Amino acid sequence: MCELLGMSANVPTDICFSFAGFLHRGGGTGPHRDGWGIAFYEEGGYREFRDPHPSVDSPIARLICDYPIKSHVVISHIRQANVGGVRLANTHPFTREMWGRPWCYAHNGQLSDWQPLPLGFYTPVGTTDSEHAFCWLMSELRQAFPTPPDNQAPLWKTLHGLCEQLRALGVFNLLLSDGTYLYTYCSTKLAHITRAAPFGEAELSDAELTVNFAEHTTPNDVVSVIATEPLTHNEQWYRMQPGELLVWRDGEIQARYLSQA
Repeated sequence: MCELLGMSANVPTDICFSFAGFLHRGGGTGPHRDGWGIAFYEEGGYREFRDPHPSVDSPIARLICDYPIKSHVVISHIRQANVGGVRLANTHPFTREMWGRPWCYAHNGQLSDWQPLPLGFYTPVGTTDSEHAFCWLMSELRQAFPTPPDNQAPLWKTLHGLCEQLRALGVFNLLLSDGTYLYTYCSTKLAHITRAAPFGEAELSDAELTVNFAEHTTPNDVVSVIATEPLTHNEQWYRMQPGELLVWRDGEIQARYLSQA
């Protein structure tokens, strides 16, 4: 299956350290050779890189490691294809506009009997179950909330319910963002860590790289990283529960929804 990487921070932060370990799983320490992508929300804008080739060998991936793009929200994905061919159109993350905002989405897992999911305003470009599910999910949200809600809680509850419906079709681990909030939904595997003062050293599990975050942060910084599997071996990561949705903003959890099943 694919793997996911996300970040939510209260200050513009680069993801170079985490991404350096993550990209090795795309054909190096892991079998996810069928493409990769990464998206950044920065300064009110949106920047995205996608490549249908293995991230471990990708010059574009090396550029991301060497070019510290600072962002409040990041979503990344490495693909092991199961539905849809290996090509750019099937490479995550996917993006759609709603309420004048770019919504970014990446999915880890495989769904069965997903073709009957009715599509409304949004239609897929590629041929994956992931993008079809994204278009269905966004169409459902747009129908339920034609304009941005003043109160976010009903939107979050609706999103959790839609994710639960998709989980009923198979494995559905999700990262989703509108640039302000980062949503993480766990079907089988997602882990997270929040780094705040006092900062210490971290060592990657997939590459020989260590960083002392105290040298690169201020006492007020809060940075949370979410990944399919923990990226470091000397820190405590917390695993999400199946059916759990977390809503992140500025590196901190704003809301948690648990499965009622």
